[in-house]
Amino acid sequence: MRQLRIGMIGYKFMGKAHSNAYRSLPMFFPQAIKPEMSVICGRNAGAVSQAAVQLGWSESVTDWRELISREDIDLIDINAPSNAHKEIALAAAHAGKDIFCEKPLALTLEDAREMLYAAEEAGIVHMVGFNYRFSPAVRLAKKLVESGRLGTIYHFRAWFLQDWIIDPEFPLVWRLQKEIAGSGSHGDLGAHLIDLAHFLVGDIHEVIGMSETFIKERPIATEMTGLSAKGSKDDPKGPVTVDDATLFLARFENGAMGSFEATRFAAGHRSTNSFEINGSLGSVKFDFERMNELEVYFTSDDEDVQGFRRILATDPTHDYADAWWPPGHTIGFEHTFIHEMLELSSAIEEGRQPEPNFRDGVKCQAVLEAVERSIDERRWVNISEM
Repeated sequence: MRQLRIGMIGYKFMGKAHSNAYRSLPMFFPQAIKPEMSVICGRNAGAVSQAAVQLGWSESVTDWRELISREDIDLIDINAPSNAHKEIALAAAHAGKDIFCEKPLALTLEDAREMLYAAEEAGIVHMVGFNYRFSPAVRLAKKLVESGRLGTIYHFRAWFLQDWIIDPEFPLVWRLQKEIAGSGSHGDLGAHLIDLAHFLVGDIHEVIGMSETFIKERPIATEMTGLSAKGSKDDPKGPVTVDDATLFLARFENGAMGSFEATRFAAGHRSTNSFEINGSLGSVKFDFERMNELEVYFTSDDEDVQGFRRILATDPTHDYADAWWPPGHTIGFEHTFIHEMLELSSAIEEGRQPEPNFRDGVKCQAVLEAVERSIDERRWVNISEM
């Protein structure tokens, strides 16, 4: 069995998710190219060395340039903060390495396009990390749309609600700094909604939006790990330079209407990632907090039994489900990354580009920036302007 020798840059929240996916892939999808967890990279020598042991990597290094230059590495996995994506990806493409890069692809549309161009010029495989596409229930929703069973699509509404920074004394982590993260809830959470919209309904034509930063200053963090941090209300404060919440309306190229809401200030919502699609023949509803379920409604049902039905997407007929457990035995968040890596592995084996790839990352970035321009200029913005 051919192996895929991986060098991964980053080792915290997404680093753990990716490591778990690489380790689990051969057990449940033995037909896939076997990932070889060769080298993990991070700036802190002690922390990355400890992560290598914990997560199962053979070596650890602190210089990503050294990692990319190695001839015994086939794929570069980038899950470092967003401001590092472009430089690393350009170097990896130049070195002829295949690339997996977490979303958002870059800080700006211009940078994302440069990354795509470099990857295409190098002729490498490239993938961007929109993992929610890989939930079996989401794949079922796509099948219902594509097969025409929902009819003409009229509405797509989506919301990604969190509350992890609702405390005004929560420290100023990197996700709240524009120069590192690019944007706040808009680029972090809204990017997932935009990609799901593209995946399920089609391209977005125009947008109009609004945003707000509710807490303007926060204590500077003394320690950060994933979505947690340490600090004190007595510590010096720094400015929050991203949005806390962004809402926008959209028109799709196929005529459907859309609404999108991303916020980190929805008390009681730990991670409510949901969408609803309404068509002329039916509707579907999805909430990732109940990720194994899809609610489905068909107008053709007899009147006395009309209503949303709950479909548990764990039967062998559902995408990926036959590799896991008997019907009714559910899967979790981490499985979306395993399915993501299966797509990457399959694309490499078959000599094609995986989906989603850098083109999808660029398309998402164009919508993100169109919404920002709309907010700045207080008008509808056509995606073609970007």
